[in-house]
Amino acid sequence: MTSDPVPASGTVHWIGAGLSTGSGLAALCDTAERVRLWHRTESRAADALDRLGLAGRAEPRAYTLAALTTELAPGDVVVSMLPAPEHAPLLAECVRRGAHFACSSYVSEAVLEQVPAAEKAGVVVLTEAGLDPGIDHLFAHALVARAREAIGDGTPASYTLTSYCGGVPAVPNDFTYRFSWAPAGVLNALRSPARYIEDGAETVADRPWEATRRHLVGGETFEVYPNRDSVPFVAQYGLPDAWTPRTFVRGTLRLEGWLRAWDGVFEELKAGDDARIAALAQELAATYPTTEDDRDRVVLAVSLDVRAGTGRTWSGGYLLDLVGDARESAMARCVSRTLALGVRHVLDGSLPPGLNRAAETAARSEQWLRELAEEGVEFTLRAER
Repeated sequence: MTSDPVPASGTVHWIGAGLSTGSGLAALCDTAERVRLWHRTESRAADALDRLGLAGRAEPRAYTLAALTTELAPGDVVVSMLPAPEHAPLLAECVRRGAHFACSSYVSEAVLEQVPAAEKAGVVVLTEAGLDPGIDHLFAHALVARAREAIGDGTPASYTLTSYCGGVPAVPNDFTYRFSWAPAGVLNALRSPARYIEDGAETVADRPWEATRRHLVGGETFEVYPNRDSVPFVAQYGLPDAWTPRTFVRGTLRLEGWLRAWDGVFEELKAGDDARIAALAQELAATYPTTEDDRDRVVLAVSLDVRAGTGRTWSGGYLLDLVGDARESAMARCVSRTLALGVRHVLDGSLPPGLNRAAETAARSEQWLRELAEEGVEFTLRAER
């Protein structure tokens, strides 16, 4: 049984000030009654607020779960920018205290297990509200809705849906990459098998990079490969049962030449154990540091092509292509502004208790896309019949 949501208190606890924390935090300082930034130490939290131009607008705090718990009140919103394994214990405290929870990460099994208790307690659990996952969901839901209107749910059809996202250097380098999140996370993602649909059949790539192919986006050639498990998103995106997937893949986008530049890394991934991969991550971070002079580029391309048995066709796609500036990276802009938008919807009471993703309906996707565009997250839409 779903309870009424716990009324929002107006206080937001933003935990973590890493590479993905940006102007979204400033947007929350404009909206929320009180914002607290929790980081490893209070001084580092204060430094982060200075860097973001938010000194005096948010309160710096030294983060431990126990310290947060002492300040957590019913209706507060906790925003976790921590590594995904730390979400579940944090959510457990939120449920106990009647506080809402938000993150940009995929839903884990450990988080899912707590959703019934959260729903019963009137607690909102917002997940997958960043760039990827997040904006990619918004694009996909909006495209599927347009295609359904054009083709019809009950009309037999086949379709191809591809969703590729990547953070790359704005100025290509020899490594063809710029670390916009922890190197260990990048490497471990490559070690995880990918499941997707190709030529109408489910396919598994044990080493995702071995499924890399060229992909044209806006006249530019990239290299793309599948990641994670794409198959559950067929249902999540609301594709009609009468439609048959030819190709359905969610994956990662890299600059052309990435596969060749990373050949030595792949050899290590094939042979290395956990300790070696952890060491490799540190070596790569030292060899290819991200400096204040670097500028990143985020490219997210989602496309859907549908062909009905009657000969009717529909084709559409969204493209987001942003470059970071001196104030913040493109990655931080996309992740933090999307997440902050979701938190504002928690604050205004428009999200129900229990599990919510960035978008689970076309109408809400269109609303979020309009709001993101107003806040400077720019993208283009192509739609053809």
